[in-house]
Amino acid sequence: MYSETELNRLRWRSRRGMLELDLLLLPFFDEEFASLSSAQQEAFVVLLAQDDPDLMQWFSQKSEPEDPALRGLVRFILDRNQPAD
Repeated sequence: MYSETELNRLRWRSRRGMLELDLLLLPFFDEEFASLSSAQQEAFVVLLAQDDPDLMQWFSQKSEPEDPALRGLVRFILDRNQPAD
């Protein structure tokens, strides 16, 4: 369980230097973080520690994280933001 201060820090860390990442990560944090499992929340914290170029590669599907937890979270975030066919 995260304190209000920790949640505020995570929200702030969800703001990145690239608009594309802001549009993915901020809404995801605001709308989904609280409902994630503790393992998914931990993966999100690890995701936020990654460099923006790596995140861009993953979210543009040019590469994927080696860590299975991060790979699953990136897929979850992408699925959430892409309309169903």
